Amino acid sequence: MAQTRLADSIVRQLPVPAAGNRITYDSVVSGFGARVTARGHRAFVLSYRTKLGQPRRITIGSFPDWSTVGAREEAKRLKREIDGGADPLAEIEDAKAAPTVDELIDRVVETHLPRKRPRTAAEYQRIIKLHIRPALGKLRVAAVQFADIDSLHRKLTKAGSPVAANRMHSFCRTIFAFAVKWKMRPDNPCVGVERNPEHPVERYLTRPELERLTAALDQEQDQQAANIFRLCMLTGCRIGEALSARHEHINLDAGIWNKPHSLTKQAKRHVVPLSGPAVALLTALRRKTNSEFLFPGNGSTGHRYATFKAWARITKAARLTGLRIHDLRHFFASELVSAGSSLPLIGRLLGHSDVKTTSRYAHLYDDPLREAVERVGKVVVNGGRR
Repeated sequence: MAQTRLADSIVRQLPVPAAGNRITYDSVVSGFGARVTARGHRAFVLSYRTKLGQPRRITIGSFPDWSTVGAREEAKRLKREIDGGADPLAEIEDAKAAPTVDELIDRVVETHLPRKRPRTAAEYQRIIKLHIRPALGKLRVAAVQFADIDSLHRKLTKAGSPVAANRMHSFCRTIFAFAVKWKMRPDNPCVGVERNPEHPVERYLTRPELERLTAALDQEQDQQAANIFRLCMLTGCRIGEALSARHEHINLDAGIWNKPHSLTKQAKRHVVPLSGPAVALLTALRRKTNSEFLFPGNGSTGHRYATFKAWARITKAARLTGLRIHDLRHFFASELVSAGSSLPLIGRLLGHSDVKTTSRYAHLYDDPLREAVERVGKVVVNGGRR
């Protein structure tokens, strides 16, 4: 075994072997050497044995990127770790074999998304494809830092998508929660990221707007989409509940829609009564198709998923700005308020599990309350005459 006191001048002049590689070991630090390959590449290495006696060789770095003095000091540091029971090469190999974020996402998609509603799963897939995989996919799960998540969140925010940035953060937090659960890393790097404030805007239809919307629904070329929106208005259901609704869950004789827990946001069974117009609409839908779904898709199986283009046409024809499909649910609630229904009753019809969610409609009672006190005022002023 060739051995000499290594120096930069000596490493630079080491002969190139005809094939393979040749190591010249240092006479100062045992196991430390300079390796020269048949292609003339020069690098510093450290040969050692583990506590179990296994022979190992780790590359410290290339010459002249590393000087002989610097590489020798690194060799001394590694030897101290080895004496303490460490295995530097095994640690590097483990790091290389550690799962990437892409692999973590694949596992989460396989095990977690099937438990989600189809619409939620589709939204997660969209976030993964557009934001998470491009930015983080190739990183090792254990290597992702708070700064990586925070930077991605700030990038989306600056691009004018503050809500999308929050959604990305929420799903990232879920993904890395699984990483912690599966012992891929000890902590969640998403914790502490400052989310963007969100101010939900609830849009309510005026009577003239309702008239224009009704007329636009009647004139819409895609009557399946129009019926989906009519069902949202008549029942207050979410668009995802309407799209995935099945005939088997609707009892037309009893006038009841029995939504299974798998289709509701709260993951709880929700039974709602149906009005006469709703029953009439559903009866007509049942006559139109042999599909198990109220609104079948274009294929032989499955239900419809997309309604955005039809909604854009309808709102344009009705001259309605800023009206979302979800606002049809708000319309349903506002009509219940106008009819004098209580917040608990409205919450039950909408399937809210938390009374705080229903309390957003409390301000709509202002007009009925004002009308009531005005009636009392007139009675007082008129001396008891109504």
